[in-house]
Amino acid sequence: MRVTLALPRELGDSEVSRWRALQEADAAFDNPFLSPEFTITVGELRDVVRVAVIHDGPDIVGFFPFERHPMGIGKPVAAGLTDAQGLVHAKDLDLDPTRLIKACGLAVYEFDHLVSGQPMLNERHERHPSPIIDLREGYERYTETLRQHSGKTYKTTLAKSRKLEREAGPLRHDYACTDLEPLHTLLGWKTDQYRRTGRTDRFSHKWIVELVERLLATQSETFAGVLDMVYVNGEPMAGHFGLRTRTTLVGWFPAYDTRFAKYSPGLIHHLAMAERAAEAGIQVIDMGRGQKEYKDKLKTGELEVAEGRVARTGPAAAAHWVMRVPVRKTRATVMANPLLLKTADKALKTYGRLRTVLQG
Repeated sequence: MRVTLALPRELGDSEVSRWRALQEADAAFDNPFLSPEFTITVGELRDVVRVAVIHDGPDIVGFFPFERHPMGIGKPVAAGLTDAQGLVHAKDLDLDPTRLIKACGLAVYEFDHLVSGQPMLNERHERHPSPIIDLREGYERYTETLRQHSGKTYKTTLAKSRKLEREAGPLRHDYACTDLEPLHTLLGWKTDQYRRTGRTDRFSHKWIVELVERLLATQSETFAGVLDMVYVNGEPMAGHFGLRTRTTLVGWFPAYDTRFAKYSPGLIHHLAMAERAAEAGIQVIDMGRGQKEYKDKLKTGELEVAEGRVARTGPAAAAHWVMRVPVRKTRATVMANPLLLKTADKALKTYGRLRTVLQG
């Protein structure tokens, strides 16, 4: 195995084409966060992004995109934003993970959404479900499954949709639009949601806003930013921005106008999005790891992602373990316990309300 390092912009057309070919050859890599376009776009905005190109003789057998931070700490590209991470590689690749990260100049590589089938995986890494909406047999089959397993949710959502039209006006759904104005409306809703629930506002970082704008402008057969919005009486009510490959759409930034909260606008929007996505050839909507009520109501299957790290022996790896691993394990304990999770969520929302009052 031979590893060469490159900035994303230094990859040639032949290398990008090989990356796409490897991605499309294995269903485990069918996620836009693993596409070369995503890494290249993030690399235009963040100088910490690198790509390890893995060679076996004259052949390229893998690509490992990552961020290199001080003390040799490696993270996924756009860490904290992505729901799929890892190498894109040829099947049956025989790779020593510690040798790879050494070749990358890393002491540690940490991850929280490592996809299945990775050479980096071992039995110590924690596995987590990533819920999906399965559209491989079409939207009608998906709704039949919902009726069987989440019948009350499906019927209630349709009833609220009809009530919304009676009380507020007709609904309109724009799928895969590319205008910046509705995107900024959506990001404003998302910022309000972050503040309301006590979370960090991702869009306070200028580079993330610019990243989303650039991804929306990226439109190709194999990769695109997808913005869709639901309007009521011509007024934006709910929407979502995500990314797609040919057949997979990832859930990324859903949000809605809280004035319409009593109508369950998020569920109305997700059903509308699923229908239009299926018409456009999408077979799977990956909603991403994380326990959310709407995901439980809408999912019809699950993928699996892993959390953990690969580390070389040394002081940097030891310091990283002390700073990160106990915190991660504590968070995992909270997330796995419904009572602790409810208590933590309530505390965050209380903090969010106080922060809103103090800033308002």
